[in-house]
Amino acid sequence: MTLISITDPDDPRVAAFGHVKERDLTGREGRFIAEGKGVVRILASPASLCVPESLLLAENRVQAMAEAVAALPDGVPTYVAGQGVLDAVAGFPLHRGVLALGRKPAPRSVAALLADAPPQAVVVCAVGIGNHDNMGGLFRNAAAFGAHAVLMDAACCDPFYRKAVRVSVGAVLRTPMATAPSVEVLLDELETAGFETLALTPSATQPLSAVRGSGRQALLLGAEGPGLPDTVIRRCRSVGVPMAGGFDSLNVAATSAVALHQLTQVR
Repeated sequence: MTLISITDPDDPRVAAFGHVKERDLTGREGRFIAEGKGVVRILASPASLCVPESLLLAENRVQAMAEAVAALPDGVPTYVAGQGVLDAVAGFPLHRGVLALGRKPAPRSVAALLADAPPQAVVVCAVGIGNHDNMGGLFRNAAAFGAHAVLMDAACCDPFYRKAVRVSVGAVLRTPMATAPSVEVLLDELETAGFETLALTPSATQPLSAVRGSGRQALLLGAEGPGLPDTVIRRCRSVGVPMAGGFDSLNVAATSAVALHQLTQVR
């Protein structure tokens, strides 16, 4: 394992890791930052759909990351710095001590992803999800329950935002995804591909428990608060999770876990 020592936070070789929080908001031209041991291990693994470009480790994290470093493709550099230098590069105290720079996979169309779906497939559809914690949770649940893909409309936040990747525990890096220009186009593609569309909404009169996991099915989930638009709900089979105690709904990520369990437990 060849390690490259970094002693100056202004070293141009680690410029891509600079000011992590601020640059999350402006994008990295097709790249993203992965943070933490578990996420970086997935990026370096064969399961990743993304390409690792470089690693930046604190000196006291090198041994723990030896397996991931060894799994990197030839030519991917691993930089090592003292904690003070690492914090100066990142722009904040980086207690995890593990960063990687990755490149996003080539974009795929919704139609292409759906065409690849098996006859018994579940896809998760995010509509207007702007919260990065919730987006990360959706991807984690999709991966955990074996969903074929996560589909989004253009109003969703970027799932490769650092916090979304971290909350997903790296699921964003290994889960097929595609974005439609609008939810209407997304519904058109799902219907063309023969998917039953299930809209999760507190206004539903049919409980989720009445749904049986069979054939091609798509779970549509909206942002907390506004939920799914009425125009979307009318085009779908609307189902909900009955609540007690005066609550009308769960957190959207929690709702996705309940619904995915319902649809996948008998598949």
